[in-house]
Amino acid sequence: MIKSFLKRYGLLIVFFIVFSVVAISSFNYVQTQEKKLPIYSPSMVSDELVEEDLRYVKKYHRIGDFSLLNQNGNNVTQEDYKNKIYVADFFFTTCPDICPIMTGNMLYLQENLKDTNVMLASFSVTPKIDTVEVLKEYSTLKGVDDTRWNLMTGDKKQIYDLARKSYLVAKAIPDGKNHGMIHTENFVLVDRDKRIRGYYDGTNIEDMDKLLDDIQILIKSHENS
Repeated sequence: MIKSFLKRYGLLIVFFIVFSVVAISSFNYVQTQEKKLPIYSPSMVSDELVEEDLRYVKKYHRIGDFSLLNQNGNNVTQEDYKNKIYVADFFFTTCPDICPIMTGNMLYLQENLKDTNVMLASFSVTPKIDTVEVLKEYSTLKGVDDTRWNLMTGDKKQIYDLARKSYLVAKAIPDGKNHGMIHTENFVLVDRDKRIRGYYDGTNIEDMDKLLDDIQILIKSHENS
């Protein structure tokens, strides 16, 4: 009876055993494969957030150099973020709607990243209003850790160029004078090589948790590189 059964169905049984082993192995391989984050270029971002001369750039995009003052009156440049993973956003202290939420979520990141070397960077889009003194008062009120989070002010054109040509997160005001722009709620994840690795809704706490997960992926990828 058993011999007859094996003779009839033996090959089918072997096939299912082999198929199961291969399927399980493939599943485990996919599960254990290192996750990778995309590298963003201007061509991958909405045209309204990018200066026209950059819209078709498909690779080699890097965050440009900058020199601005932080809440302590210290000069901050790209060197302060050299070889660091960091999260950047654009805001202004008198913003009544999305900025308080964004700042709250930056504080959430600050708390959850305190055991890492990841830094934060916030650029004011109203630098004439957001002086060093104003930023200092704001940062103290909000509980900003100024050893890892710079709130920056300075030349408006430089900040405009950072928003539109580097981080790709601001809409230009039509016919706006003096480099007018409308900042978005986007948080930008930047890697150690000054490349953009992700965009996140700075008003959405679920996106903050995804950002934290992606930061861990980025940390591991840097460790293995």
